[in-house]
Amino acid sequence: MTFELDHLFICTDIDAPQADRLRSFGLTEGTSRVHSGQGTTNCCFFFHNFMLELLWVYNPEEAQSEITRPTHLWERWNDRTKGSCPFGFCLRPKKHPSDALPFPTWEYYPAYRSDSFSISVATNATVLTEPMLFYLPFAKRQDSYPADRQQLLNHQVGFKEVTRATFVTPYARDLSPEMQATIDSNLLQLQQGETYRVELGFDGEQQGKQADFRPELPLILSW
Repeated sequence: MTFELDHLFICTDIDAPQADRLRSFGLTEGTSRVHSGQGTTNCCFFFHNFMLELLWVYNPEEAQSEITRPTHLWERWNDRTKGSCPFGFCLRPKKHPSDALPFPTWEYYPAYRSDSFSISVATNATVLTEPMLFYLPFAKRQDSYPADRQQLLNHQVGFKEVTRATFVTPYARDLSPEMQATIDSNLLQLQQGETYRVELGFDGEQQGKQADFRPELPLILSW
């Protein structure tokens, strides 16, 4: 494959109070960002090959603007407790940008960028029972950035790399072609469950340990 997982976002409450449990667990928080014009902001945790992003809407008008509306970020965030899937998975190129993505896309030009930068969004963005899927052609592994641009990658719990990502959903038997192609590409594992959650495995899960952050956050970490 010419692409791999870059990061996961999880829609949270305003100011992401759920992040407190991640910090207490031993994860080191990195740089956050305000997506001005898109109406969202975040707090982030960075690993050598992955980013975990907690995302929320701070400006409903911007999130529902003409530019942002087709992403359905507003509905995904606003209805996260009413059946909408609160996740988004981003892909990046392994070495060089490629058009050989597992799903068809359309180009989103976010308002927080003034240049020609675009995000390739999968055409299942309207399917709110599935994660948002998108691709950043210029994204790289976090540990490949120069030292002056590198995030904090050392964590008290010792995690380095995400080696497994599993999406659990009540709708595992009724996937869009875009989501099915992503599963078939072995980027994500799929599991049937009563509620949405994501499980991230670190460093081959050699210690056989697990931390469950539900119900505050639909996330399980294994190592």
